[in-house]
Amino acid sequence: MKHLNMKAITPLILISLAQVPSIFAQLTVQTTTGIYTGLIDPVFPNVRQFRAIRYAEPPLGQLRWLPPVPVPPSTQQIFSYTFPPSCTQYLSSTPVVFTALLTNFSIPLDGQPVLPGEVARTSSEDCLFLSLFAPLTATSYSNLPVILFFPGGAFTIGGIDVPFQNPAPWVERSQSHIVVVANYRLDIAGFPGAAGLLEQNLGLLDQRAALEWVRDNIAPFGGDPTRITLWGHSAGGIGADMLAHAFPSNPIAHALFLQSGTAMFNLLRLGGQSEVGTSFSFVARNLGCDFPNDPVAELQCMRQIPMNKIMNFAGQYRENGTTPLLPFFFPIPDGRLVFENYTQSAIQGRLASIPVLVSATSNEAASLTFVPADLEEGPNQTDVDALTVLNWVCMASNTTQERLLAGVTTYRYQYAGNFSSVTPYPWLGAYHASDIPMIMGTFETIGDTAEVTEFQRQVAYAMQDYLLIFMNDPENGLRRFGWFPYGDQRSSTGGRDLVRFGSHGIIAQVVDADTVDGACTMGRVYDSSP
Repeated sequence: MKHLNMKAITPLILISLAQVPSIFAQLTVQTTTGIYTGLIDPVFPNVRQFRAIRYAEPPLGQLRWLPPVPVPPSTQQIFSYTFPPSCTQYLSSTPVVFTALLTNFSIPLDGQPVLPGEVARTSSEDCLFLSLFAPLTATSYSNLPVILFFPGGAFTIGGIDVPFQNPAPWVERSQSHIVVVANYRLDIAGFPGAAGLLEQNLGLLDQRAALEWVRDNIAPFGGDPTRITLWGHSAGGIGADMLAHAFPSNPIAHALFLQSGTAMFNLLRLGGQSEVGTSFSFVARNLGCDFPNDPVAELQCMRQIPMNKIMNFAGQYRENGTTPLLPFFFPIPDGRLVFENYTQSAIQGRLASIPVLVSATSNEAASLTFVPADLEEGPNQTDVDALTVLNWVCMASNTTQERLLAGVTTYRYQYAGNFSSVTPYPWLGAYHASDIPMIMGTFETIGDTAEVTEFQRQVAYAMQDYLLIFMNDPENGLRRFGWFPYGDQRSSTGGRDLVRFGSHGIIAQVVDADTVDGACTMGRVYDSSP
């Protein structure tokens, strides 16, 4: 094992306010879609926050279930002070660890119970917004690298205003990059599978529209439109990877960060277009829109029904376990935006040739089980390991091999930290999404901050710094610090570099990826210990 040179990193990337012109950037920025005035949160005095920027027209009325419509050019003055609502989402009453015990990953509920068994009252159909976080002193001449984040949530929950996902602490620390976070339509609103529609994967088209807005408008905020990294966690990562396959010749982004989610995710095998219409029509019939031979009339009828009512029916029906089984509304293979076989698509050239950073945590599935009866003991670890291997280890390994076949530069990391400030029960370990607060910096601003250790701080800062190196130069930046892409024979592992963060008191170390991937490819016993 080789330890990475941490001392060489910080001077290269961190730019203090003393090193930049001592002028305050204006809080008002003119874009193609309006003149936005942001704010400065006193907790993060060196970050300009533009909390709600509309990137597409409200998908309401006749625009419901249609591709996002770009916001027309405007010189309207808009005060971007409050976070927008998250897209309409059903909150299950089933007590899963992630939603019941890790509430800093949930959208604000303003007094609604955590597990209500109904649509979140703080969510809305009018949700196609993004939030932007830029250094205070950045100007239109700064040309800073940009990262656009798509939150996860199984394509059913999540959004911008999630406590652990606020990037202000990271931007406050670095002062050398811009972070954008975007909403996209979820569940039946984003992936309806309606026979009367030409496009089913509206949530993915939302993501693309957000990326296009960032490309067209990031320069006045201080960003470089040629250095946009597309970052998605979990379902957000699946979506980002799908876009890289759907737009191979025009990805817009110059790099991808696929965090615990890629297009290879095992559970996303939903069949082909033959399934279109089945679940949507079932919901429609039960809400009074019974048009078995007229999908256009069915669609028009459903556009008259409040989205909350539609999602409440679908969510409550699923939770009651009623027959026939009603599946979740996920991306649907259509041969254009979503494919059945991603390895084959890559071999055929349907993959953007941009570098990718693929990551996972060592104990992914621990937070996605039902709440265990004994909170001190936790769930059965053997079961957790099996699910982690099936859904994340194999996914990361398969994505890596796909990129290797396509000749795409691919870096790998595994987060293995177990820190009390973000992990309230030791058995959770490095659970799904636990690396998000480390990168965003919210590990020391939210939750039990008194539990933050110096070692945790060093691990988090290392993760932030390496990601910033990747954003600046995704092809070669990490090589200069001893982290080689998979397949590069110059590495100490013979081309199988995987950087592990936070394990056994070591900030960052290069290990052989086979020590992880072997649980999938060679049937080895998987080790999830920190």
